[in-house]
Amino acid sequence: MDTPQEQIVILGAGFAALTAVKTLRKNRFTGLITMVAPRAIFSYLPSTIWIPSGMRDREDLEVPLENFFARFNVRFQAATVTGLNQEEQQVLSDTGSIHYDRLLIASGARFIQKLPGIKEHVIIPCDGISAGEKIRDRLAAMEGGTIAMGFGGNPKEPSAMRGGPVFEFLYGIDTLLRRQGRREQFKLIFFSPAAEPGKRMGPKAVKGLLREMDKRGIETHLGHKMKGFAENRVITEGGEFESQLTLFMPGLTGPAWLADSGLPLSAGGFVVADQGGRVGGAEHIYVAGDSGSFPGPEWMPKQAHMADLQAEAAVKNMLSDIAGRPAQHHFKVELVCIVDSISTGVLVYRDMKRTFLFKTPLFHWAKLLFEKLYLRGVR
Repeated sequence: MDTPQEQIVILGAGFAALTAVKTLRKNRFTGLITMVAPRAIFSYLPSTIWIPSGMRDREDLEVPLENFFARFNVRFQAATVTGLNQEEQQVLSDTGSIHYDRLLIASGARFIQKLPGIKEHVIIPCDGISAGEKIRDRLAAMEGGTIAMGFGGNPKEPSAMRGGPVFEFLYGIDTLLRRQGRREQFKLIFFSPAAEPGKRMGPKAVKGLLREMDKRGIETHLGHKMKGFAENRVITEGGEFESQLTLFMPGLTGPAWLADSGLPLSAGGFVVADQGGRVGGAEHIYVAGDSGSFPGPEWMPKQAHMADLQAEAAVKNMLSDIAGRPAQHHFKVELVCIVDSISTGVLVYRDMKRTFLFKTPLFHWAKLLFEKLYLRGVR
């Protein structure tokens, strides 16, 4: 499909952004694509769960994007976005303004870090490759003690949480300590303000996750609102407990610059869009991935797979708008994840009609294979 020579600007260099580029070129868009991000590097964050065990390191999971840009004819601008001028169709950044004809916001989300002590005494597991390295190094230096792991949410946006990786770190660290012959020297505690953590994966998943914790001798502290963190302490309204290493995944909100962008925002701080990624009331602007607030069930995940589906729909709608033949492409609401524990994995699948779980060592290898195939498409 031939399209006018428009400039499409994509904010971000994560899953949604890369899928958007590939979808544009696959649909024969020949115009200029500019990607804006602080670094020309793609970080495969789902595999940070394997950094503590030594299965992966930074070099395995960070991919320089120069080859990707050359292959798909993308111009890259290293910059941090600071705002938006919709009237002039310009993205504002710390290196200057960038003109766009069409804009895709795919810059992800940020963690809410308002709890007292969270910045000083907590490692956020998905806060980049460096977080996995910190966990690895802290574990290696510990001779024993309590390790507490948990996650929270955004009370104004039920879908704005990322709990799955916490379960993977929890089971993975348990498996690692057992392999090292020192599990008995540690107490593992899982905590969450939710009484039924993992409920978005379905009621069967909650029971399965808690049953697995009991089987592994992992204690739980559930259903108590978080109050904060202190040195070697986790503090909740239901009491506090000791922790020499605390991993906590707080809820998510949108990038800070959105507050003054003039875009429609949800109560949770995300760009409001339809189920095709179009931003209402904002001409020529689309959103995909964690930056967006989309119609759908509360269990709709903020994960890489969902970001890919949203990016494909947004790009197809963008191209139909450019061609003057507006169509409505919708993304499928689908939760697909493998909760890995180094040696085995549980496949969790949920869509609008069904939910199912399967546990087998084969899913551990399936997760490794998916990583390999995905990164091959980026390199």
